[in-house]
Amino acid sequence: MKFGIMTRNPEAWSSAQIREALTKRNIAYECFTFPRLVARLAYRPYFKVNSISILEDLDALIIRPIGRGSLEELVFRMDMLYKLERQGFYMVNPPTAIEHCVDKYDVLALLEDVGVPVPRTLATESVNEAIKAFHELGGDVVIKPIFGSRGQGATRVNDIDIADTIFKAITFHHGVIYMQEFIEHGFSDVRAFVLGDKVISSMRRVAQGWKTNYSRGAKPSPAEISDEFKELAVKAAQTVGCKVAGVDILEGPDGPRIVDVNSQPGWKGLQVVAKVNIADELVKFVLSEIKK
Repeated sequence: MKFGIMTRNPEAWSSAQIREALTKRNIAYECFTFPRLVARLAYRPYFKVNSISILEDLDALIIRPIGRGSLEELVFRMDMLYKLERQGFYMVNPPTAIEHCVDKYDVLALLEDVGVPVPRTLATESVNEAIKAFHELGGDVVIKPIFGSRGQGATRVNDIDIADTIFKAITFHHGVIYMQEFIEHGFSDVRAFVLGDKVISSMRRVAQGWKTNYSRGAKPSPAEISDEFKELAVKAAQTVGCKVAGVDILEGPDGPRIVDVNSQPGWKGLQVVAKVNIADELVKFVLSEIKK
């Protein structure tokens, strides 16, 4: 048996944890990046990296963040994943989930469709409509890039002049204005780690400000979340097609709101407070899936 690990950096913490978990089980692995992958059509092997044929030599692929790239590079990477999926190859996460989760509007739209509570959100290419929405949302909003992670580029704005300047800058560069009502959450939120149909671990991320990303300095704190939160997290992950997901939940005055579903979550902070070895649980899950 042999696994593939698609990772920008095999020494990155989460990737190293996966390698260690595989080694403990005597499972061989191959780490590689998308740029090293060769795709063929009308002759085989369809996918090859170095001397490895993906379809013939590997049993499963664990996909870590696919990395930055041009629009052409990113579309091509997703095309390859969809081709692998059509060949019956097992991946975690599937390409549909990755595609949904990279797009903040798409994720929340899907969640709202199935009744999962999300923040009041507006997306538009019109500065005038964005200004109207700024007032509709209470004059205190968070403006985010639709494509982005780790809180990068997210800005809290409660001044209409500043908002107007940001809106114009976004549209000048042909971006989409995407903003949400600011939800008071006491400088903390909940991260639930979903694997299959259950939450295997969770934590509270406690920050010094309103951004609660671990990568931006928030501290992990143990948190045994309620059944309601677990059900919401699992429903959110399954709605967007994730087999593994990091689901972020804000506890606002009007109840929980799902603000993000991450299809390629890291767990360095979570592992500090987790009662299970997350990488080991992930490997066990993949083994159970490919034996079905």
